[in-house]
Order: sequence, then structure tokens, then C-alpha cells
Amino acid sequence: MDEAPLEDKGSGLAPVGAGWFVVNVRDAQWLTSAGGEKKSSGAECVFESGEFWFRELGFRIHVLEPGEPNGLYHSESVQEDFLVLSGECTLLVEGEARTLRAWDFFHSPAGTEHIFVGAGDGPCAILMAGVRSEDVALHYPLSELAARYDASAHKETSDPDEVYPDRFEPSRRERPSYWDTLPWV
Repeated sequence: MDEAPLEDKGSGLAPVGAGWFVVNVRDAQWLTSAGGEKKSSGAECVFESGEFWFRELGFRIHVLEPGEPNGLYHSESVQEDFLVLSGECTLLVEGEARTLRAWDFFHSPAGTEHIFVGAGDGPCAILMAGVRSEDVALHYPLSELAARYDASAHKETSDPDEVYPDRFEPSRRERPSYWDTLPWV
């Protein structure tokens, strides 16, 4: 197997061909969210769903500022797993709020309703891992708890386009303002 070529996509390196590769998170492509009333907030380093790579398993490092949800309260038809790398966040899970801090691990079996909201006094970095398949089904329930965190859908649906009508526009041009406070810098 050959090594995949990496190219700078405006905010870091990403593979542009098939093969194995090594990239430091500090140097990898990062996306920041901008625009839309309901969006995935924060910044994220995405290792998934490429044309040549990550067809079965995806990884993200998502960084949230206090009060920012990483999306809308939902469940998926596949298992996901999460590890808080730094900072603090509130996990909304099955109608409960739990505080998570660095090195707390959350296992989410298929069908578990959940979302994260940044907390504490600085950014929170979360490693997210999950199955990537065309068969994955999402469900967005109405949640009073998630609504208190601005993280609930306005109506129950299984269509992401309904809950994210103004899907965020990723910015590949700039690092987040808190970049120098992150553990890998």
C-alpha cells in the first residue's frame, strides 16, 4: 500500500489520494462553523468520509466553547464513543445532564439520545468515533432538557435536512481564536 499524498486545504493538511498517512492534529485540516441559526458549533478536525479513506469508521476532534452544543440532541442506529481530551462539557444523555471532564469516556450504544455542550471556563476538546455507513439512521427527538441548552430540534424528525436547514458553512481559512490554548499546540 502506498502513502497517501497530503495537501493543505486552507486550514491544514488532508489526504487527497488513497493509502496510509500520518498527520499531527496540529497540522491537520480544521473546520470552523459559521452561519445558520442552528448549526454544529465550534471547530473540528475531521478524519472521516473521504473519497479514498474512512469508509467504515470516522473520527473527529470537536472543540466547543462554553455554552456551545456540537449539534442537536439525537440518536443514531450505530454505536458511538467519545473521550473528553481537555476542558469540561455537559453531556445530555437520555434526558439527563452529566458533567464530563478531561479523560471521561462516554459509550453510546445504538439508539442512545445524546449531545454535548461546552462548559467550564474554556474550550473543551472531545475525541468522537463512530461507524460510517450509508445505512446509519438518525433520529432527532424533541427534548425539553436539550432546548434549555439550545440543542433540541424544533420538531421530531429523522431527516437531518429538516433540523439543519441552514447547514453550517465550514470555514477552511482560519483557526479558532482559542487555538493557542489547546493541548496539542
